[in-house]
Amino acid sequence: MLAGLLFFLFQQTASADTWNQVKWVVDGDTVVLIDGQKVRYIGINTPEVAHGDQSAEPYGETAKRFNALLVNRKKVRLEFDSERFDRFQRLLVYVFLENGSFVNAEILSNGYAYLLKKRPNFKYNSILLQSQRSAMSAKKGIWQNWKENKNTVIGNKNSYRFHLPTCPFGRQIKPQNRIVFGKKWDAYWEGYAPAKRCMPVFEIPGD
Repeated sequence: MLAGLLFFLFQQTASADTWNQVKWVVDGDTVVLIDGQKVRYIGINTPEVAHGDQSAEPYGETAKRFNALLVNRKKVRLEFDSERFDRFQRLLVYVFLENGSFVNAEILSNGYAYLLKKRPNFKYNSILLQSQRSAMSAKKGIWQNWKENKNTVIGNKNSYRFHLPTCPFGRQIKPQNRIVFGKKWDAYWEGYAPAKRCMPVFEIPGD
């Protein structure tokens, strides 16, 4: 009975919103809280900043500065989805400011990230997709210098990732999960993200 009660309390805690303060900003989609917990924003992916021997990706430092402008040293509300932690033990959250601003969506709508859907954390997918489409339509941030030949890409309806036609992982997609886009823009517009296994480096869309 005690075990059941503890499980119930854990479930309640896992689903409850909490308030905390951002201690510092790691990059465009990751921060550290005042208690030392590292946090990863759900549903977005921003370019990498320089670390170790790796150079910053295009817009990486810009995305970090924008994130810092939004949240650094500020009190934030953390909202959870189905999963509490990722495989790196980072807390997975949707972040809201005291004025109600939805940080994940703000970063997308200003063009400093692309949508990164990942099951089972789909609570705000529709809002995040609309935020990305707003940035795409306005050619903001990573979308501003869009240039692309009509190169077909292969999407996976199950993972919401897209692959180059030459990618062996793309060729393994089951027929019922396979969707073909005439160009990358169309894949991003529908909420698909590039598969790291065939496009491991963050690319500026259209490059």
